[in-house]
Order: sequence, then C-alpha cells, then structure tokens
Amino acid sequence: MIAEDAVLLREGLTGIFTRFGCEVVAAVGSADELLRAIARDLPDVVVVDVRMPPSFHDEGLRAAIQLRGEHPRLGILVLSQFVEAAAAGELLEAGTRGVGYLLKDRIGAISQFVEAVREVAAGGTVIDPDVVHQLLVHHRAHDPLDALSPREREVLALVAEGRSNSAIAQRLYVSEAAVAKHVTGVYTKLNLGPDADDHRRVLAALTFLRSR
Repeated sequence: MIAEDAVLLREGLTGIFTRFGCEVVAAVGSADELLRAIARDLPDVVVVDVRMPPSFHDEGLRAAIQLRGEHPRLGILVLSQFVEAAAAGELLEAGTRGVGYLLKDRIGAISQFVEAVREVAAGGTVIDPDVVHQLLVHHRAHDPLDALSPREREVLALVAEGRSNSAIAQRLYVSEAAVAKHVTGVYTKLNLGPDADDHRRVLAALTFLRSR
C-alpha cells in the first residue's frame, strides 16, 4: 500500500512495484485515506510519506505510529525528504520489527529501494544513516543510559557498532558468557523485555545512539 500526496510520485511508485512483481492493493493521497484503506484491506507493508494533507507537517508519520499500535505486524516504510526526529524516534520506540525510514533524495537504485521494501515486509529494519544522525543530535532531557554500569555502557557501545558477543568478548578480553550477562543487564535496565516481535539488540543500539 502506498500513501503519498504527490500524484506523480504516487503513480510512479505504483508502476515501480508492479514492474517488480509486487501487488499494490491501494495508493492514497492522505493520512485519513491511508487509515481507511488499512481498515478495508491490511497489506504486508505500507510505504508512507511524512508530510501529507491537510497541514503537510507530519500527518503521514503520525498515521504510521498509530498503525504500529493497531497492527504490530504491519510493515511500515517511511519515505520522505525530511527527518522528523521526534516522531521518528517515537515510531522506532514502538518496535523495530518491520520498520524503515528512507530519504527520497538518497535512493540511488530502484532495485535497492524495492529490496528495502521487501525487507521491511519480511520483518526487517531499514534506516537511512542520515536518519540515525538526526536521531543522534535530537535532544532528549532524560538519558536512559544513566542506569547502566561503566562496563554495560562499554558493551552497549560495541553493540551499537554492530559487533557480535564473540567479537565484544575478544575486544574486552572477557568470556562470551560475561558479555551475554552484560547484554542481558542492558536489556533489563533499558526496559527492553523479551518480546519476540522486537529486535532488542537493535533497540538497545538505537537508544545508545540517540543518547550520545
């Protein structure tokens, strides 16, 4: 499903997905139309713009956040020219399973974009590095990392670099079991429960990046 107010882009996306063998169940031009269309026919994934009618502020992203709450297994890929850091953080905090945020101007290949949509539909996470950067600089009054011990912060920093438990153990000269214990402590202190629908490692890494 596509939610994009610019008719040329909306039709262009419809044509692209059709060419790559994807079924477009609906293509709408406003957040309200999106919510109504979802109620009629729940798709695998929705591609939604951030700024949509009537105010062209963040209606699309707000609709995406609402849909995450109502349909946790629905894949949502935000496609925009802008990064709305506060709302983007809220969307990601609702869970990273089947979520993406890409910037229109940074998509270099149609095939890669379609693959990203498929990744989100399958439950993966696709986030543009510029979006991560904006989340980094977005001010937060409360730092959730305050609850972590120095060693847990050190482990989390390496998790945020994409390192495995084995690689972290080698880097810190400790056992892999010790690293697993610290990672579990991080999850507990960051209130990341053992929900199979969420990638706790990704959520923990995003929390670390946003706090820096």
